Amino acid sequence: MNIAFIGLGIMGNPMARNLYKSGYLQKVYNRTAKKAEFYNTTNVKVADSPAQAAEGSDIIFIMVADSQDVEDVILGKNGVYSGIDKQSIVVDMSSINPETTKSIGEKLRKKDATLIDAPVSGGEQGAVDGSLAIMVGGDSTSVSKIFPYLEKMGSKITHVGPLGSGGYAKLANQVIVAMGLQSIAEAFYLAKQSGLDFEMLYEAIHSGLAGSNVLNQKINNLIDEEYQPGFKIRLHLKDINNALKAAEEKSIKLPITEKIQFFMEDMNSLDLGDLDHSSLYEYISKYYKS
Repeated sequence: MNIAFIGLGIMGNPMARNLYKSGYLQKVYNRTAKKAEFYNTTNVKVADSPAQAAEGSDIIFIMVADSQDVEDVILGKNGVYSGIDKQSIVVDMSSINPETTKSIGEKLRKKDATLIDAPVSGGEQGAVDGSLAIMVGGDSTSVSKIFPYLEKMGSKITHVGPLGSGGYAKLANQVIVAMGLQSIAEAFYLAKQSGLDFEMLYEAIHSGLAGSNVLNQKINNLIDEEYQPGFKIRLHLKDINNALKAAEEKSIKLPITEKIQFFMEDMNSLDLGDLDHSSLYEYISKYYKS
């Protein structure tokens, strides 16, 4: 299979590197060319556009920020759609609106190409380690074709249903992660005001029922009071917005999620949106006014 990867950001870059180290990667593209410079001294071609990345590629992986970025990369000028071959598979690993995914999939079918949605969880470290959880939506035949390559990026790959299902699974994941981070922020703020040492508190609770991957991955951010992303607040807010939009479409309410949306929107307004999402602790402890 000829493999291309589009989007070399915080998550996409280590994911593409894992494909490269496995000998599977033939092309890359990134809107900011500097982020692709590593490949200039390899046998991987740096494409000038998404269309060029798609030309001759059997599988095109995409990892960009939001719904509009995915639409631009696939359907925009010099997008994947204009360069893709018949029978090619586009694997969108971004976290976007699942209904947008379905719409793009319909358009790709007109080119006899297939779209798979495969958003991920595990953060930057999971991308580096190749240990991401990957939630896959699409037809079984196409999913089986991409599975060996997903295994180079993730340690848990689950085919959850037809196209769009991966996106809905990711929204559920992001709601849980947001609530986990919010609960950690409030619990550790209470602990701070009570004179507890964060390292000792972590040792006391992380093996009990309060323990979680969220706590394990983010505890050092709270201890060091450093919030380099990671996963940015503004990107998590995008996922929360999509989750609440999906809830509205299904005529249901997610009341705590709505509150976290307010917190994240306020953080953006305070220029905290590019911090890691664990900075909800920073917000609660220093900025939040009830």
